[in-house]
Amino acid sequence: MTQNMSFFRNFFLYKCLFALTFWNHVSLSVEEELFTSASNNFPEDGSNQRIKSLPLLDTNSDQYKDWVVLQNTTESLSLSEIKTENVKKLVILLSNFRQGSSLQNLTLTNVSVNWNALMEIFQTVWHSSIEYFNMNNVTQLSDIERYVFDYSGTSMRALTIKKFLITDLYFIQDDLYRIFADMNIADMTITDSEMIHMLCPSSKSPFKYLNFLKNDLTDFLFQKCDNLLQLETLILQKNKFESLPKVSFTTSRMKSLKYLDMSNNLLRHDGADVQCQWAESLTELDLSSNQLADAVFECLPVNIKKLGLQNNQISNVPRGVVQLKSLEELNLASNRLADLPGCSGFPSLQFLNIEMNSILTPSADFFQSCPRIRELQAGHNPFKCSCELQAFIRLERQSGGKLFGWPAAYVCEYPEGLRGTELKDFHLSQLACNTTLLLVTALVLTLVLVAAVAFLCIYLDVPWYVRMTWQWTQTKRRAWHNPPGDPGTVLQFHAFISYSERDSFWVKNELIPNLEKGEGCVQLCQHERDFIPGKSIVENIINCIEKSYKSIFVLSPNFVQSEWCHYELYFAHHKLFSENSNSLILVLLEPIPPYLIPARYHKLKALMAKRTYLEWPKERSKRALFWANLRAAISINLPTTDENRCGETD
Repeated sequence: MTQNMSFFRNFFLYKCLFALTFWNHVSLSVEEELFTSASNNFPEDGSNQRIKSLPLLDTNSDQYKDWVVLQNTTESLSLSEIKTENVKKLVILLSNFRQGSSLQNLTLTNVSVNWNALMEIFQTVWHSSIEYFNMNNVTQLSDIERYVFDYSGTSMRALTIKKFLITDLYFIQDDLYRIFADMNIADMTITDSEMIHMLCPSSKSPFKYLNFLKNDLTDFLFQKCDNLLQLETLILQKNKFESLPKVSFTTSRMKSLKYLDMSNNLLRHDGADVQCQWAESLTELDLSSNQLADAVFECLPVNIKKLGLQNNQISNVPRGVVQLKSLEELNLASNRLADLPGCSGFPSLQFLNIEMNSILTPSADFFQSCPRIRELQAGHNPFKCSCELQAFIRLERQSGGKLFGWPAAYVCEYPEGLRGTELKDFHLSQLACNTTLLLVTALVLTLVLVAAVAFLCIYLDVPWYVRMTWQWTQTKRRAWHNPPGDPGTVLQFHAFISYSERDSFWVKNELIPNLEKGEGCVQLCQHERDFIPGKSIVENIINCIEKSYKSIFVLSPNFVQSEWCHYELYFAHHKLFSENSNSLILVLLEPIPPYLIPARYHKLKALMAKRTYLEWPKERSKRALFWANLRAAISINLPTTDENRCGETD
């Protein structure tokens, strides 16, 4: 009875101290002492099987100082620095963990052993309780030879090998790869090991997960392999595959394959009428970071749901080439696309990533062609902020938050002045962006402007002024080209008389006789008497004005109704400003009511408002003063000529 009580006491003490060691990391020396004390009280007939299933804790004994213990728990053991010379001791250690023991995870790091020692480790693990075996930094140091491996009766589920270096350069590859190809486990990972090949399993394989990341595998992998019927996940990232059709034919025999990762390879597909044949079960495919162009859409699994094509050389998504009716998620980031792809070939598309392409102005009808879209990632493109982009910006407001990354990822790249402006802050008026409205507005404004100009031209008699200016310049041009000896513009008259024919009686009977006769007679230029035959009337008017010191305008209601009087006033006024002279004399024969003066006589209005004019007096007693003032205004000495009209009358 006392012995039984002692047994249970020691058993309970051991369990408590073991838990304390696990959670608080008690030093291994204390752990050794407690374990030894407790084990001395256990029966030697092996009646306590639970204690024998625990991991070995006596790691400080001389027997196990050949490696470094990284982790030691009930279910996990991690050792480092495994050498060929201590493999025997490792095998003895692992042999203690038969099937049914609690140890499930074993990790060996920095393993440097020969081929036979490596196989002995694998064989021991295969018949232990270990389910997950990890090896890191493995170096095989001796010749590889054929090894008969016993795969029966194993608890193994997954094998992971990272950085497996083979120093032997000459060996039969099948001797190496056959060991791994025929493993009867569900998951196998061999990464970063410069592996150039892997054999097809000899029989129907239980593999469900294969990961050959970062190796040197090529298109010859698993060609015509019919024994991977249960494989669901295949990761071949960062290898040296080149032909997409060959990869498709490789998967066509994998009836359960759902996920395939072919990213970061050298894959190409130029079309060339090469048919692709994928596993019908394949629903997720990663082809990112390859050298694929537009033709890739001719070689895709028809039942695919998730497709990764980012970081390739795709510039366009062809329409009508392929019908991926099950596709829900498409990643086209970091390509060369210039616009958003439509969903004519992807009716079930829900997620689209098209970031970091060459999209300047995305199509505004995208959500109409893709009614099932739940999220669009279109940021980090070189957007051109123009009128065409306004529709896309409005689309964001209507999409209900379907644009991922808005607004930070959506920034103007062009034009230079708007670079860095978020699209939400970019606005243009409707007039600036509506071409039809802009054209109509411009046309209306043009018509209004033309109408206004036409009205002003008519109101201000602009055509008349243009015609008169042309006559003036023509006369001036002829004057400049006069032959030598031509008198030109030498003053020949004291004054030029401008009057209406209706006022000719007063001019001929009053004005001319009183100025041209008597002392200090005035030589006048009258059109009936002094115009040169053969020349145009306008040219004669200009010549008379040019050859006269003054211009006398006989103003009356008849004057403002005369077209020729208007010509004469225009040319005289032009001389007034061109020569900066004081050559105009206004004689008001009869009062002119302002309403009788036409609009085109605005110069006459200005002259009458600014200049002093002589008014013909009705009283005879005042007429002597009128003639005296008029003579004084005309007074000038003309060059002597043979012709002298002084004393003559009409």
